[in-house]
Order: sequence, then structure tokens, then C-alpha cells
Amino acid sequence: MEEDAGQMPRHGHITSLAVLRTHRKRGIATALMQRSQLEMHQVFASEYVSLHVRKSNRAAFHLYTQTLKYEINDIEKGYYADGEDAYDMRCVFSKQTPQNKRGCEEGECAVEDDAVVKKVQALSVS
Repeated sequence: MEEDAGQMPRHGHITSLAVLRTHRKRGIATALMQRSQLEMHQVFASEYVSLHVRKSNRAAFHLYTQTLKYEINDIEKGYYADGEDAYDMRCVFSKQTPQNKRGCEEGECAVEDDAVVKKVQALSVS
């Protein structure tokens, strides 16, 4: 959640998401995002979640636009220290269809989250 609790509408912001290169393509980032979105919406009554993504980060852009149904809100010129622009993206919960929510309201994300936790635990043991 944003630190300014009095700000309206209430919303969350993802500052950073990273998955170790050797653990990518296993649905971990998707599960983490879905679970955080679920908690922001249900626990904090957020109306949307925002994030910034480098214009050059095609993998992240695909995850947010295609898988998680984020939309570009704006382009922030020179957002990153190296001068690269960023997409200011948002996922508005009221716009999400049952298919886009992927069952989060019914707890399906928790099941996906449990599956990811089991995968990570198994990898940690080996």
C-alpha cells in the first residue's frame, strides 16, 4: 500500500519484483503478483495497483499486459537513473473480469501460491 493512507483512491504500488534467473518460467512471478494483488484488494480495499516497467523490458511488459492485464497509464520520461523511460502501468480491480482475475476472489491464487512455495522448498532442499 502507498504510505499516504489518506490518499484517494486507495491503491497499492509494486516497487520491485525479481525472480532468480534459474527459477524463471515456472509461474513464480505470476503467483507473487496475483497474491499481492489479492491482498491489496481484499485486506486494504485498494481500487488498483500500479508499477513502473522499463520500456526495454519485454518480458516484464508481456507479464503485466498479457498475463496480468495491466494497462499503460502514462510514460514517464527519464524515470530510471540511466535515463530510460518507464511505462506507468495500472491494474484496476473493478475492470477485471472473472477470467482476468484467474479465480483470485475464490482463493485460486492461494492454491497457486502454495504450489510455488512447494516448488521453492523442493529446490532449496536439493
